[in-house]
Amino acid sequence: MRDKDQVTEKHTENTEDSKSVQSVDRALLILEALTEASRPLHLAELVQMVKLKPSTVHRLLGTLIKHDFVEQDERSCYKLSMKLYYMGNSATYAVDVKELARPYMHELLDRYNETVNLAILDRGDVVYIDQLESNNIVIVRMFARVGNRGPAYCTGSGKVLLAGLDQDEFSRYLKNVSLRGFTADTITDPISLAREMDKVRENGYALDLGERDEGVGCVAAPIRNREGRVFAALSVSGPSMRMTAPFLGNQLAPVLRNYADLISAKLGYSGNNTELT
Repeated sequence: MRDKDQVTEKHTENTEDSKSVQSVDRALLILEALTEASRPLHLAELVQMVKLKPSTVHRLLGTLIKHDFVEQDERSCYKLSMKLYYMGNSATYAVDVKELARPYMHELLDRYNETVNLAILDRGDVVYIDQLESNNIVIVRMFARVGNRGPAYCTGSGKVLLAGLDQDEFSRYLKNVSLRGFTADTITDPISLAREMDKVRENGYALDLGERDEGVGCVAAPIRNREGRVFAALSVSGPSMRMTAPFLGNQLAPVLRNYADLISAKLGYSGNNTELT
C-alpha cells in the first residue's frame, strides 16, 4: 500500500512539474513574440503568433504583467516592459564595468580627493554598485552608498541614465514615477524634468546641485555598452562648498567625461559621449 501511495505521489509531482515547465515554455513564447514585434500587440495577434488558446495567452499575460515583464497600454495592447532591458544589461555588464572602472575611479579619487561613484539604472531607480570615498575632513552625509537604491530624477548619476533612455522608455518612466521633492531644488515637474534631460543630452553630463541631499554637489557622465546604450554612470560628489556649479561644469565635467569614455571603450563602445542621443 505504501509503495502504491509513493508511486501516486511521484506521479502527481511529475505531472505538476510538467505543467510548470509547460507554463514556462509558453510564457517564453509570448516574450519572444513581443520581442520580435515592432509594435505593441493585441491579444488576438499574440494568439495567432504563439498558436495557443486565447484563455491561456490571457492568463500568462496576467502573470507576466504582475511580475513587470509585460505592460498593457491604453489600447489594451501588450508590450515588453523595461525590466527585461535592465536585467539583460545588468547581467551582462555589471561585473565587467565594476572591474574596468576601478582603476579610473582611483585616478579620480587621487586627483580630486572627492567621493567617486559608479551607478546603474534598475527598474527606474538609480542603484550604486561601487564607490570610493573621500578622506577629506569636511564631509557631508550623502544618499549615495553601495547597494543603495533611490529616485533617479534627482541625482547626477540618475539623470545621466534617464537621459540615455529613448523617448518611449522615458515616457513610461514618467508614468510610473512620483516626482517627490527632497529639497527645495528637486525637480518635481515632468515638463521641467524633460527639459533637464535635453540639457543633459546636449552637455554630455549631468549636475546635481543639492537636489537629493542639501549641501551636496555632484557631476555625472555616461558610460556606454558596446551597443552604444548608456548603461552606467560615473560620478564625483562632495560638499557644495567645494563642488560649486562652475567647478563641476567647467573643470570636473570634461575630465569625468574623458574617464567615462575610456571605460566605454573598454566595454567595446567605439564612439564618443559628446551627446546622449
